[in-house]
Amino acid sequence: MSDYTKPERTTYLASIQSKSRWYNLVTVLGLSFPTLVARVITLVIAFTVHEFAHAWSADQLGDDTPRLNGRLTLNPLAHLDILGSIMLLVAGFGWAKPVPVNPNALRRRTPMGMMLVAAAGPFSNLLLAIVAAIPIRAGLLALGAPISFIEELFIEFIWINLILLFFNLIPIFPLDGEKVLAYFLPPNGQEVLARIRPYGMMILMVMIIFGQFGGLDILGWLVQAPASQVFQLLVL
Repeated sequence: MSDYTKPERTTYLASIQSKSRWYNLVTVLGLSFPTLVARVITLVIAFTVHEFAHAWSADQLGDDTPRLNGRLTLNPLAHLDILGSIMLLVAGFGWAKPVPVNPNALRRRTPMGMMLVAAAGPFSNLLLAIVAAIPIRAGLLALGAPISFIEELFIEFIWINLILLFFNLIPIFPLDGEKVLAYFLPPNGQEVLARIRPYGMMILMVMIIFGQFGGLDILGWLVQAPASQVFQLLVL
């Protein structure tokens, strides 16, 4: 059990989150070696489970496309994208190989098919964060300085999974949130999403650049702020 009081733990965990600012290149390059190792472990598990969740949910809804493409597996090699993995380590954001699905096969089972498959990925990151928080909430890990590697691994694991959760819920293509939002929009709203879809990556890059250099941290509001709130709920 930790000897730290709740206010002390709150301050300590806040300092960890500030050091782990997720898309600040200068901060990420200054991370310690143990933190980078923790991020590599987190990357492999979080990306693999995220993409497997997409594949498994599509398979359950009657679409065998992921299975035929070798994606219904927990083998990281089937899911990790080399460039996307490197980007997560050095820039704080990244991606894995997208899981191919057949929208028509999913719609034959339920109109919610694409939405459910898209939501499965971020939901898996939430589940991973909750599971990793159990030893902390149970007092099995003491979150006090000096922090051990195991404690840092759990903290990084929770934090990165929450970042992936909220980042992927941004309703901009190619992120999962776009497909989730599209299901709930009327036809004219879906048409708007379709029109801006070709510019999705450019919009995301502009948001990242403005956050880094323009003083308008939209991604901080959409991702880091809610991730911090849930992080506090899970570990305190």
